[in-house]
Amino acid sequence: MTDQLQNRIAGYMVEFEEVDPLIEACEKVRDAGFKKWDAHTPFPVHGLNDAMGLKETRLPIITLIGGLTGLGLGLLMQWWMNGVDYQYSISGKPFFAVQPSIPVMFETTILFAAFATFFGMFFANGLPRYNHPTLASERFARATQDRFFISIESSDPLFDEQSTLEFANTLGGDNVETLEAV
Repeated sequence: MTDQLQNRIAGYMVEFEEVDPLIEACEKVRDAGFKKWDAHTPFPVHGLNDAMGLKETRLPIITLIGGLTGLGLGLLMQWWMNGVDYQYSISGKPFFAVQPSIPVMFETTILFAAFATFFGMFFANGLPRYNHPTLASERFARATQDRFFISIESSDPLFDEQSTLEFANTLGGDNVETLEAV
């Protein structure tokens, strides 16, 4: 049983030297129907999101909801503290007014929006993940310098060890590497 776990394939990684073959290969992987795969580049590549078929992120909506929650809670907090719980009269002014509450409402808006953004990204990216099979590859160290990679994970529903390897070899990469599970 331990031999099966140690020799388990985590996926395949294809290496490219140029951007254009990478984009063409991404389109092929997208059109083949793979869902759990990624492209790794040393710099932002224009058109890569379209080639990969990535949808727009939901993060702005999560941030907006967090900010509006903070705004509402800041206003509610100020109303409760000054208008209900601890009323004190200063020069005949009303117990609660929106104008003096604006700085607190602003701060709670920013705080809740920041927390919503952080935790939204944290969970959307599948964190915490302390290691990824691509990081065990010596060739992958060049992903931050001058090489481009596509990794197809074995957790993809379409992944088949033999047919995916054959498909990876047709992508036009310079090297195809088997990723071992860590």
